Amino acid sequence: MRGRFLGLLYCILFLLSGLMLCQAQGILQLPDKQSVVVGEPLRLEFPAPLQKTLRTQIINNENLTTACPVTAEPGQYQIRLSLFGLIPVRDVLVSVVPQVMVIPGGQSIGVLIHSQGLIVAGHSSVLDQYGNHVNPAEALQEGDVILKVDDEILRSEGQFREAVANAGAAGKPLTMEMKRGDRTFVASVNPIFCRDTLSYRVGLLLRNSTAGIGTLTFYEPKSMIYGALGHMVTDSDSNRPVEISDGQIIDADVQSIHRGKRGQPGEKIGLLPGGKKVNGTITKNSKQGIFGDLKKVLAKNAYAEPMPVAMVNQIHEGQAEILTVIEENKVEKFTIEIIKINSLARHDGKAVVIKVTDQRLLEKTGGIVQGMSGSPIIQDNRLIGAVTHVFVNDPTKGYGIPAEWMVEESGLQNKYDCVVEQPAA
Repeated sequence: MRGRFLGLLYCILFLLSGLMLCQAQGILQLPDKQSVVVGEPLRLEFPAPLQKTLRTQIINNENLTTACPVTAEPGQYQIRLSLFGLIPVRDVLVSVVPQVMVIPGGQSIGVLIHSQGLIVAGHSSVLDQYGNHVNPAEALQEGDVILKVDDEILRSEGQFREAVANAGAAGKPLTMEMKRGDRTFVASVNPIFCRDTLSYRVGLLLRNSTAGIGTLTFYEPKSMIYGALGHMVTDSDSNRPVEISDGQIIDADVQSIHRGKRGQPGEKIGLLPGGKKVNGTITKNSKQGIFGDLKKVLAKNAYAEPMPVAMVNQIHEGQAEILTVIEENKVEKFTIEIIKINSLARHDGKAVVIKVTDQRLLEKTGGIVQGMSGSPIIQDNRLIGAVTHVFVNDPTKGYGIPAEWMVEESGLQNKYDCVVEQPAA
């Protein structure tokens, strides 16, 4: 009898421990920060296993005593989560923000970026006076950035060649301030007189610019602040971030599309015509995309009027649409499905998983292709995000970044004036 009782007790304890483990995992997956638009109820949405056990309490505002108050003005609220209202388990910071209204893009754009300093693109051996092929700068890696030479800020390849020639003629090493990732260091290289070119060289291939095709995500018609791409521009050789000295966006003509297939992503083949006027500046290159100021309104909008930007918690699984160009530079709407949302994936811009369902887009492109990055995602008449990546093994699927994160990164949220309508007496 006692053995049966102990067995039953162990079973109960096992079930309870399993339940608590499930609860703990669910709590850890909840974001520690969340935003809500002014005028909306201040509440948190919990996954199904937590709905019956978690309770919320606002702990930094004595005037808000109801369980789900309406937020009348911008501010921040500390919300404490507790099991059954008894055991505190986590605090969540909720930011109340103005409703930002933007015009979705979808237009193809050319992205032209000049980096700070010069980027090491590769190595080239130098033929020295003894007939040996040597590489004086072999310790430097592709993607390293030369910021200064002999304590002078480096602005051009001509300046670098002159510094190499002067150091070589004087028989002195060339001192360079370098950047590799987040680390800055000093490197010294001895220039070698090259028998082929009859000049001093250090054996480096350098460049200071990068160009590509992407898609405009949104712009705000009053400030003309825009966001595009939804991911960082990286160096094509080293895949490292490009730190901007200056940059521009211009019109891009989509000439053709290479269809994507399993294991081989497709791409838009674009042309950046010479003599095109600059449509905007690029002032920031971050994990959330590129941002800057438009010089003029881009033509061929699918939406002419501003629409609200959704908060992450307003995105839901189900049907949506993207705006992009596949022919004749015309912005068109195509249906997709939101199949997963992970609000904790902010570091890599892969919070939303999407699947292309539009048959015409599938026939034309095979799904998501390179150059589609930044294509706006619309759901419930809100801008909810932008396309960022494609699944290499399944081009019909890809990732998206929430528009809320792009707007926040653009600085637009800080410029927005919040006007709250008071109810009539």
